[in-house]
Amino acid sequence: MSCSLLSSPVADDRIGSSKRHGIGGVGVCGLAGFVGPRHDPRWARERLEAMAAVIGHRGPDSQGFHVDETVAFAFTRLAIRDLASGDQPMYNETREIVAMTTGEIYNYRQLRELLVARGHTLHTRCDAEVIPHLYEEFGRDFLGKLDGQFAIVLFDYRENLFLAARDHFGVTPLFYAHRDGGLVFGSEIKAMLEHPAVERRVDLIGLDQVLTLPGLVSPRTMFEGVHSVPPGTAVEFRPGDRPKTWTYWDLAYPRADVELERHDESYYVDRVEELLIRSVEKRLQSDVEVGFYLSGGLDSSLIGGIMRHLLPDAELRSFAAAFPERELSESDYQRLMSDVLDTTHRERLVHDEEIGARLRNVVWHAECPLKESYDSAANALSEAVQESGVKVVLTGQGADEFFGGYIGYRFDHLRRAQPGAVVSTDLAEARLRARLWGDESFFYERNDVEFRSVKAGLYSAAIREHQLAIDCLEHPLVDPERLAGLHDLHRRSYLDLKLRLGDHLLADHGDRMTFAHSVEGRHPFLDRELVEFLATVPPELKLKGLEEKYLLKQVARNWIPGRIVDREKFGFTAPGSPHLLRQDDPAIEALLSRERIEADGYFDPDRVEQLVRQYSTPGFRINVPFETDLLMTVITFNMLLDLYDLPAHTA
Repeated sequence: MSCSLLSSPVADDRIGSSKRHGIGGVGVCGLAGFVGPRHDPRWARERLEAMAAVIGHRGPDSQGFHVDETVAFAFTRLAIRDLASGDQPMYNETREIVAMTTGEIYNYRQLRELLVARGHTLHTRCDAEVIPHLYEEFGRDFLGKLDGQFAIVLFDYRENLFLAARDHFGVTPLFYAHRDGGLVFGSEIKAMLEHPAVERRVDLIGLDQVLTLPGLVSPRTMFEGVHSVPPGTAVEFRPGDRPKTWTYWDLAYPRADVELERHDESYYVDRVEELLIRSVEKRLQSDVEVGFYLSGGLDSSLIGGIMRHLLPDAELRSFAAAFPERELSESDYQRLMSDVLDTTHRERLVHDEEIGARLRNVVWHAECPLKESYDSAANALSEAVQESGVKVVLTGQGADEFFGGYIGYRFDHLRRAQPGAVVSTDLAEARLRARLWGDESFFYERNDVEFRSVKAGLYSAAIREHQLAIDCLEHPLVDPERLAGLHDLHRRSYLDLKLRLGDHLLADHGDRMTFAHSVEGRHPFLDRELVEFLATVPPELKLKGLEEKYLLKQVARNWIPGRIVDREKFGFTAPGSPHLLRQDDPAIEALLSRERIEADGYFDPDRVEQLVRQYSTPGFRINVPFETDLLMTVITFNMLLDLYDLPAHTA
């Protein structure tokens, strides 16, 4: 469609330009659509409605559409700000730029003032309205001005250009597929599968990532040809061309041989406290109630303490998952912190049977197989939040990655204490680590050469013939230049950011489980200003000796009881596949049957039978995180095949 037509009265009467309210279903903001090649607008509207319906769980409050011969946008909304007039898509004054934004732009007030001062006219208080005007004013550079968690898509009719972007840390998901000269996109893959151009095929490299790494790593997904926009990345596309991606932000750690500006410990404590308070304050912006997840550990308790400081007279609502098994539950600490912070506390007890009962629905939302079952507990917890009428929760996610909280950081310290020590004497392993991580002695998750043989035993004979081609470690994961010369703590932090946080903890464990029940999660530790400052903090203040998160603990002592600050780190875990096997569930048994495994063609039936016998042994336990629950991945992968009608593997 030409620009001259866009400026005509006809352009303001495109199909679906009005908003449709009162849509049934539950969920949080979602977007979907397609751009080029030319299509019939009425057919496009039908496709959009189907795509929006399948992610209706992301937005119960309204839907909006923009459709013409080349552009088709659909938006589902959970109203959090400007409840009366914040529907999307949004436009600039001439309607030559149409945009949709999910998530939150925390600095939108400042951006709005900037735009008004430059002559732009804005009609709402909705943060999303600034996006088309910012793009009009600054072009692609507008992304550098945003502070928030977001996924953005827009179309510029002046340049015949589609632009999409995902926030700095990957809090908000965005997927796309390039097909037949056009591009299909969505907040979830299931919406894209409603478009006939997007095929249903398993990405075997994605499966290998799930087995090998903490989870999937963008741009890879479990669906061949469907790409996840990586955190801090933008996608440009002109109909008829190929999409191009570029990085607009990445975390830069200093080289270990660079002398940093040094201050005393109190400077860093005060600065982190200041930035964290500011971050929490930003994330309390809302026209609806904001609660928080309270695990009973350091991170979420500190967030709760700051919330109470900022909202001294408000009713605060906290939410926690608990388990009947005392070795898995943190309920005593959760109740302690609830009393200290004077919160209205909702404890969601997750029974053993519920873990398995929720698993199929969890996989449908996650759109990937799982290595653990704790997503079932996360799903139950967000359901409790929704039942309480709360739409937004703050979490403690992100502290471990930037303050040295995982056991791997302590492992690195021990290795540094013995100069020249190499974890593995195997030459092949050393060479692989040097190529992947820039240091032949750096141990990330496991001995990967050894684990290749484990995977070879699990894969079917047909897949083993091509195992090197699908080995995820043979495909790019991170930019090696970003790892060059880094201190081990910074190297691990960067890898955790890229390989653990964005597409696992913030995706299948975060976004998909909260948004399944119309709840938006916000993460104060994932604040760009805070994280960029933390990159300048001397590593020995994050991990002091073998004390993880030392700096954060010093901040927390001003806010929460020492009993919480000094308690041993407790990982969020839930019963694994050995527990599921003991349930004698016919559905689980069918997923693991020899007939099923042989028919699907992805795994070796003899090896699966062997694992079932081993995991069914009375008293058998998997030592997480040091051992991998292989059967959990097999079970949930087979669920994924069923739920998304994915084909069997043929040689």
